[in-house]
Amino acid sequence: MKKSNSLFGGIKENFPSGLVVFLVALPLCLGIALASGAPPLSGVIAGIVGGLVVGALSNSNISVSGPAAGLTAIVLTAITDLGAFELFLCAGIIAGLIQLVLGFIRAGSISNYFPNNVIEGMLAAIGIIIIIKQIPHALGFDNDYEGNETLFSNGINFNYFSELMGAVHPGAIIVTLVSVGVLLAWDKIPALKRLKMLPGALVAVAMGILLNEAFKMSGSSLAIGTEHLVSLPVPQSLDDFKNLVILPDFNGFLNPKVWIVGATIAIVASIETLLCIEASDRLDVQRRITDTNLELKAQGIGNLISSFIGGLPMTSVVVRSSANANAGATSKVSAMIHGVLLLVCVLTIPFILNLIPLSTLAAVLLLVGYKLAKPATFKHFWHLGKFQFIPFVATVVAIVATDLLKGVGIGLAISVFYILQGNMKRAYYLSREKLIDADGITMKLAEEVSFLNKAAIKKTLKNIKSNSTVKIDARGTSYIATDVLEMIQDFANIRAKEEDINVELLGFKTSYRDYETDEDSHIVITHKRAM
Repeated sequence: MKKSNSLFGGIKENFPSGLVVFLVALPLCLGIALASGAPPLSGVIAGIVGGLVVGALSNSNISVSGPAAGLTAIVLTAITDLGAFELFLCAGIIAGLIQLVLGFIRAGSISNYFPNNVIEGMLAAIGIIIIIKQIPHALGFDNDYEGNETLFSNGINFNYFSELMGAVHPGAIIVTLVSVGVLLAWDKIPALKRLKMLPGALVAVAMGILLNEAFKMSGSSLAIGTEHLVSLPVPQSLDDFKNLVILPDFNGFLNPKVWIVGATIAIVASIETLLCIEASDRLDVQRRITDTNLELKAQGIGNLISSFIGGLPMTSVVVRSSANANAGATSKVSAMIHGVLLLVCVLTIPFILNLIPLSTLAAVLLLVGYKLAKPATFKHFWHLGKFQFIPFVATVVAIVATDLLKGVGIGLAISVFYILQGNMKRAYYLSREKLIDADGITMKLAEEVSFLNKAAIKKTLKNIKSNSTVKIDARGTSYIATDVLEMIQDFANIRAKEEDINVELLGFKTSYRDYETDEDSHIVITHKRAM
């Protein structure tokens, strides 16, 4: 365990998980770049920087950074509006600078206000989206390299499902089933689980390549075509590689649109990163806590470097992070290993990587998606009650139906609604339920009474009939809002006097301006005494 705390410690323990993340990240980097209308290599560059730079600077032990699907629409629109990818890279530099500033002003603390049910709902939704997006690859129907981001946002497309069923590729299905079988065997059979330096994902990928090559050599119709394989650019010389890298046009800093795009990317990328960090910390079996302000600084530096050398903007990404956790990562060394493997393999053996069927990578992600959205998670929140279950399910449905930020926003809004509702209802406890028929009641105030409770307390005091006795007990209360105290004071000094109501206050200080509870304080107020 001590090794995992140092920068270069734990390489042996984390190499298998780093390899798994590399295999998962490679096609995602390419797919996001293509979906963003950017050069294919820009996504890989962002993945390399996310692994090596952000991985080294961050203190998150599970999170993995790279180009994010959540930024795809913003990047595609920005490149189209600006007219050149070189100008867009300036926006990435601006975004990195803004994230650095956010880190230094400690804006990362907002992540502490994300409820657990919303974070777990986000993870489950990501799992469902992964499954939805990978089913076409698993069946050999790759209508969209990156797959559908949502299921319901444009209505259920029944034509899509009919096309999917009509274009199933038997060879891809065989590769998927074999890969899933290998992964399950590696996870269930004790003898295979002990082969830590030989991860199941690598074996599954190797089996996928060998199966497809066998199909090709035999001339079988089961052979998977190049459109269903990983597609990396293969430079023939150093000059070819240089031509694949696009550098920023610094004249973009004179364009106001570039600054607006940069600010937009910074805000969206920072929120997505903070959400992912909260989720990654929950995936960490050791429950270590990430410094979110340091994470924003690391992301800022990563985006600066990535944009300077032609890469896409990045965030911490749930898909890669969850794959990292499921593969047994123990430290950030795993994320750095994935960055090294991306760099080495893209430079040296892209022709071998281009033999990997997307169906075998889909098998890896299908199992990752299932672990994130397994039925046991839904059952757990169901047993916790509706106040936990409804925000959880709402977050899941909203993210799948819209996108990550909107879905989390909806989940947060519902959680806050239940919190406020519960807070308003639990401002006090009455000894009698029917105020109209009660000659005497006792109101025991909750530990905290805020302005949100004012309406409920006001309604209760209003319904107290004349010539009755009221006891308001604040001995167990640590905080009462000033406006609530003033309302109680007005009731005791004015209305109680007019309507002959005896009021007994327990645990109140005489000065509400410097209020604090005191168990020894016992102030009795009737209609004849002033507060």
